[in-house]
Amino acid sequence: MNKALNHLAAYACDAAASRGRLVAEADSPTRSAFQRDRDRIIHATAFRRLAHKSQVFVPFEGDHFRTRLTHTIEVAQIARALARGLRLDDDLAEAVALAHDLGHPPFGHAGEDALRRVMAGQGGFDHNAQALRLVTRLEHRYAGFDGLNLTFESLEGMAKHNGPLLGTFAAGGSTPRPVDGYILEFDALFALDLAQFAGAEAQAAAIADDIAYNAHDLDDGLRAGLFTLEDLAAVPFLKGLLDEIAALHPGLATPRRIHELGRRVITRFIEDVLGHSAALLGDHHITSAAAVRAQQRAMVAFSPSMAEAERAIKQFLFARMYRHPAIMAVRREAESVLEALFTRFRQNPEDLPPEWRSPAADARAIADYIAGMTDRFAVMEHVRLFGSAPDLRADLTKPPASP
Repeated sequence: MNKALNHLAAYACDAAASRGRLVAEADSPTRSAFQRDRDRIIHATAFRRLAHKSQVFVPFEGDHFRTRLTHTIEVAQIARALARGLRLDDDLAEAVALAHDLGHPPFGHAGEDALRRVMAGQGGFDHNAQALRLVTRLEHRYAGFDGLNLTFESLEGMAKHNGPLLGTFAAGGSTPRPVDGYILEFDALFALDLAQFAGAEAQAAAIADDIAYNAHDLDDGLRAGLFTLEDLAAVPFLKGLLDEIAALHPGLATPRRIHELGRRVITRFIEDVLGHSAALLGDHHITSAAAVRAQQRAMVAFSPSMAEAERAIKQFLFARMYRHPAIMAVRREAESVLEALFTRFRQNPEDLPPEWRSPAADARAIADYIAGMTDRFAVMEHVRLFGSAPDLRADLTKPPASP
C-alpha cells in the first residue's frame, strides 16, 4: 500500500490526498483508496457480465476472439505499464481501465447504436454514462450506499474517458456532443470538473484502450480471415514491423508472425506514449495532478507520427473489419434483437422481472435492464418472448469490403 516506495511523480494522483467519495467511509488499514476502487470493480456484478459481451465478434463465433472482459483485462495491463513507466499510481490507472467498458450493452457497439435509437428523445444512451450509472446507482451490493462509492479520481476517469465534456476543450471542438443527462445530474451532486481533463492515470487508461483494441482487433481480424498479413502492408507502420519480423525470423509460420506483429504493435505504442508523455510533462513543467487537469490538452498522448500510424490502423480496420459485410449483417441482426426487446417491454411491462417493472413502463429502467444483459441472455430473452433464435453467426465467406 505504501506508494512512497514506488517514487511516484509529483504529477501523480495521491491516494492519501484523494478528493474522496460521495458517501464518506473510514480508510482501510490495508489498502489505499484506489486499491479499494479496483477491488470493488472486480467484484461487481457488471464486471462479471463482461465475460459474455461482444467486443467485435459475438462469442458464438469462437472461443478465442476477444470478449469485452478479455479486452478490459488487456487494457488494464497496458494502463499499468504506462502508469509505472510515468511514475503514476498504477492502482488508479488499473481501476479506471477495469471500469471503462462496464456500461457497454450486449453485442458491442451494435447494442449501443440500438439503445441510442430507441432512447432518442428519452434521455439517449451512452456507454460511458451507463458505466457511471452502474457504479453510482445500479449496483446494489453495499449496505450503506447504492453503486460502488468510488473515489472522485476513478469517477472522473470514467466520465471523461474521451476528454473534457464541457468547455473549450470538450471532445468535438466547437460543436461538442451534448453531455448525457445522468452525467450532469451526478456532477451536480458530486462535482467531476467536466470542463477539465482527467488525471494522468485516467489518461493512461484511455490511451491504453486505443492501444489494446487496435492491436487485438488486428489479431482477431487475421484469425477470422477478414484480411491477411499481406493486406496489412497497406499501412506503412505495419509494413515496417512485418519487414522487421521477416528479417529476424525468415520462414516463420503464420500464427507466430501474427503474434510477433501484435506484440510489436503494443510495444511500439507503449514506448512512444512513455517517451512523448514524459516530454510533454517536462515541457509544460507539470508538478501536480491539478496541473495535469488544467492543461489545454492531454498530457498522456501519442507523438504526432505515432498518432498518424494509429489513425491509419483505425482506417484500415474500419474498412476491412468493422464494415465487413459479414460483420455488418450480424450487427443488424443484433440491433434488431435489442430493439424488439425494448418495444416488447414498453408494451408489456409484465414481461420484465418484478424488480424492473413499473406502471409507466419507464424507458430508462428498460434500457438499464437491457444494457445489463449479456449477449447470450439477450438471445435467451428473445427466444422466450418471440419463440425464435436470431442468427448471429457471421458468414465469413462473403467478400471483404473495399479498402
